Amino acid sequence: LWRRQAALAAAQEDEEEKELRQRFMAPPVSGLRELRRRRRELRSRMELLIMETQAEVCRALAALDPGASFAVDSWERKEGGGGISCVLQDGEVFEKAGVNVSVVSGFLSEEAARQMRSRGKSLKAKDGKLPFCAMGVSSVIHPKNPHVPTMHFNYRYFEIEEADGTKQWWFGGGTDLTPTYLNEEDAVHFHKTLKEACDKHDLKLYPKFKKWCDDYFYIKHRGERRGIGGIFFDDMDSPSKEEVFQFVKSCAKAVVPCYIPIVKKHCHDSFTPEEKLWQQLRRGRYVEFNLLYDRGTKFGLLTPGSRIESILMSLPLTARWEYMHNPPESSKEAEILEVLRNPKDWVH
Repeated sequence: LWRRQAALAAAQEDEEEKELRQRFMAPPVSGLRELRRRRRELRSRMELLIMETQAEVCRALAALDPGASFAVDSWERKEGGGGISCVLQDGEVFEKAGVNVSVVSGFLSEEAARQMRSRGKSLKAKDGKLPFCAMGVSSVIHPKNPHVPTMHFNYRYFEIEEADGTKQWWFGGGTDLTPTYLNEEDAVHFHKTLKEACDKHDLKLYPKFKKWCDDYFYIKHRGERRGIGGIFFDDMDSPSKEEVFQFVKSCAKAVVPCYIPIVKKHCHDSFTPEEKLWQQLRRGRYVEFNLLYDRGTKFGLLTPGSRIESILMSLPLTARWEYMHNPPESSKEAEILEVLRNPKDWVH
């Protein structure tokens, strides 16, 4: 009887492992058996969530661009952990679409610790070392058609062990839209979908995180936002670990419904060479923000052993910078600039 039960349990484990492998783009960084062994721990549940989110988004994008396919690249970090990069390039619909998962651990670099302390973190190192674990899913999607917006999302979990053994933890992330041309109906759909995800947990979250997004994605030297926003939050560690995890899960599940209908609606729209040129100039602004201000990019570049190809996946294949380019007044190009300089409330 005992042998029969053990055999049944082993068969069930193999079936579960097979099912998980089919759900993901690649085997998880921590390994399926290890994740199953620690399945009640939040770190394992978060890793499963980011793997599922990666697969959901990749499959939704691939369905819209059947002539192209994702290159799936699993990588290891010698200091601890690794990741899975899924990148589609030069398709019919998407010029570049990347969806990355990373699960890394080790010791914080002095630069990264300094960056965190500047945000008010009290980090007590032991012998100058701070063990950490960080995991997340991050994506940037650059479509070919200038009437389809660029979209970015990122959801992450961070844990640090201090000198006395206590652990600090927090979640961060968000989803935001960067259109080349303004379509108010799309903007309302995008924001309403994110608001619904937030409202399931607390009605105060969407207005708070919408403003945070507008303030965060600000290109200071241009005096304009990167796009029309969405939601953004960081250092979220209350009311409880479980409640924040459930909120992050709701946000991650909102990515496909907030964006894919917009792509379907516009991916076959006609466009002019002048509209394509404006898209290239707006992408130049996207690059400027990511390299100069984005906290995730800066943290990645400061982390020893980080994978530069994955960090810079967010950059478009093509972009353009023209000296002193100013669109004509009352043009469609001037219309989007007005919104980028003065953010709007899209849902009231």
